[in-house]
Amino acid sequence: MFRDRLLTMIEVAVMTGLAIVLSNVKFGALWAMGGSISLIMVPIFIIAFRRGWKMGVVTGLLVGLLNLLLGGYVVHPVQLILDYPLAYLVVGFASIFMLKKDLVPSTTHIVTGLLFATTLRFFSHFTSGVVWFGEYAPDGMNASLYSFYYNISYLIPEMLLTLVVLILLSKKYPQFFLAKRQRKVSDAA
Repeated sequence: MFRDRLLTMIEVAVMTGLAIVLSNVKFGALWAMGGSISLIMVPIFIIAFRRGWKMGVVTGLLVGLLNLLLGGYVVHPVQLILDYPLAYLVVGFASIFMLKKDLVPSTTHIVTGLLFATTLRFFSHFTSGVVWFGEYAPDGMNASLYSFYYNISYLIPEMLLTLVVLILLSKKYPQFFLAKRQRKVSDAA
């Protein structure tokens, strides 16, 4: 029991660190007020599918806090929460659609979880954008529309990139999604 908890904590720590490293490998253009296309969500999704939504949420929370500490842009305490801890914490909910008997996520689980979690992350950034960054909208464009386009412009490509990586991992290395105790159960079956 203690060994399993320790192993889980180590996995969360390693995946949190990996997410931070991957957040610094950016693809595409840079946006003026933050936002970028990276693989930051991949480790959070892996932990969520490997260890469940609770550990996914913990990993997302840690990633969000570290992301904030390593270069966050803060204009208000609520914006800080929306753009950092909350935006990444919700990514951990990706595995809530998996059933207990499902050991390796299917493509359907991955797509559904990814769409759900990225939508939650979008709403967190969108709300922050409307309330605190709407003033940057071009003349004649309302804050909601500006925030929508701005956030969707990097979240959709990031989601698609993450989807490709997760599907490749699930097809080529399905055991990567299995915790050690789950491997034993699946080997016995």
